[in-house]
Amino acid sequence: MEAVQFKLLASFLLSLCLVVPLTLATDVKYCDKKADYDVKVSGVEIVPYPIARGNPASFCISASTGKEISGGKMVIDVSYFGWHIHSETHDLCGETSCPVSTGDFLVSHSQELPGFTPPGSYSLKMTMYDSDNNELTCIGFDFDIGFASSLADS
Repeated sequence: MEAVQFKLLASFLLSLCLVVPLTLATDVKYCDKKADYDVKVSGVEIVPYPIARGNPASFCISASTGKEISGGKMVIDVSYFGWHIHSETHDLCGETSCPVSTGDFLVSHSQELPGFTPPGSYSLKMTMYDSDNNELTCIGFDFDIGFASSLADS
């Protein structure tokens, strides 16, 4: 009986060791520390972590708002060692369910980075606007892209 319990515990711990490194809840910094943004961001989870070149990655942003948001956009800027390398704009309603009711909500974005993306440390800045182009929030966080890549790069 003890051997069975030990095997179950060992299996659970091994599973945990394999899953935990694949996600990261990263520290988020507001672009303007003095601003009173309508959307408050409590965290960002990146899966898998570190991000593998040529494979899909998901960014899940946990946030809350005190007012309903009927639509808008997200502008994402990426820097590599301080150099701006990429910008993209997304419809907010394509990244979360609209209208966004008051309270907690999630913004989820998935993307596959090209296999030739250099490994290293990156910074991402995300600015969210409502449908009237009013800034709702602006955050920044760092993430890493690992050396792993798709088989197509080999």
